[in-house]
Amino acid sequence: MYIDEQDGDDAKLLGVYSTLEKAEERVRRARLQPGFADEPDCFVIDEYTLDEDEWTEGFVRVLPVS
Repeated sequence: MYIDEQDGDDAKLLGVYSTLEKAEERVRRARLQPGFADEPDCFVIDEYTLDEDEWTEGFVRVLPVS
């Protein structure tokens, strides 16, 4: 998934959950809410390890290929 806030995408963090099932339930509830209901397939659930760095070397912006 590519998110471009300058192009109108508006990324939101819905929460951090202890199980995949709880995260999936949150997505189900969000899909019923105004705004989120208009984009039912634009949800991402990622898994992370607690107490571990995710970004270790900085970042660069990669533009989509036209």
